[in-house]
Amino acid sequence: MWSAASWPVTLRTGSLVLRPIRHRDKAVWTALRHRNAAWLAPWEASNPAPDGLLPTYHQMVRALTSQARAGVALPFLITEQQPGSRDARLVGQLTVSGITWGSAMTATLGYWVDAERAGRGIAPTAVALATDYCFRDLGLHRMEINIRPENRASLRVVEKLRFRDEGLRSRFLHIAGQWADHRSFALTTEDVPRGLLGPWLESRPPG
Repeated sequence: MWSAASWPVTLRTGSLVLRPIRHRDKAVWTALRHRNAAWLAPWEASNPAPDGLLPTYHQMVRALTSQARAGVALPFLITEQQPGSRDARLVGQLTVSGITWGSAMTATLGYWVDAERAGRGIAPTAVALATDYCFRDLGLHRMEINIRPENRASLRVVEKLRFRDEGLRSRFLHIAGQWADHRSFALTTEDVPRGLLGPWLESRPPG
């Protein structure tokens, strides 16, 4: 369950670290997003309001931090620890949102990863790490991920982790300027009695 110790929290496995997003990350976050603009553009959430304005970086961080303190979100940056150094390289972002307590005990997870680091197991490892925290430490029962049917790279993540395909949601989210269909994938605690991270790491080839 949610408590004062639930946030802020940092999660680690090997060289991968999920840590809270901060205002002082603006420069490196902005630079990474700019470099990945073409890679992320087809999957970017957009604003259906007439002005189409999106929040600034600091507005985003304030909103996410407020949601985290209220127990309805976990806004992480995905980083890789550099060997022999205390420095960590920013490689993406993962947000657990829409946390619902009570009789639902569910949440939704979204993520993006630097194109230069894609295909190296970063996204599935981060998803597994965050999901295990939500299941084991927070006591949530269900995790959902919604993906555009055309987003083959992201579909591979849920396939690797064996998320259950729960079907198509028509015009589910406003993406890249239009209402877009999504496929919904989910896991419940009964699906992963050993957790998600351990079996995923065991399934990866060595090296």
